[in-house]
Amino acid sequence: MAKTRLVHQFGMGTSIRSLDYTEACARAIRDALWHNSLNVADAFGFPRDAMLIDVELGVQQPEQVDIQALLGIFPYGKPQISVTKGGLDIDKPDGSGTCVIANAAIIVSFDMEPNHD
Repeated sequence: MAKTRLVHQFGMGTSIRSLDYTEACARAIRDALWHNSLNVADAFGFPRDAMLIDVELGVQQPEQVDIQALLGIFPYGKPQISVTKGGLDIDKPDGSGTCVIANAAIIVSFDMEPNHD
C-alpha cells in the first residue's frame, strides 16, 4: 500500500483580542474543513476512519499552540498536526494588543494500491 494524497484544503483563522494561538489555529482548521463537503472515503470504498489527515499550521509563536486541543476538532480519521513559524502577528495601532493570524493546510490521504494502467 502507498500513502496517496487525494485532497488539499486551506484555511485561515484569527484571534483578534485574546492573543490565543491555539484558537487561531482551531479557526484556521475549521475554515479549511467546513467550507468543503467531501465524500472521498465513500467514493473509494474506505471507512472515514481510514483517512490519513496531515495538518500543517503556521503561526508566529508555534510553541504557544496546544496540539492536543486541536486533535478533537476532527470527527474521524487519523490527524497528525505540525506547527511551524508562519502566519502573522499584527499589532493594533493603539498599542492595546496583537491580532494573531494562523494559516492551515490540510492534506487528506489514504493507503491505496497504485493504479498502473
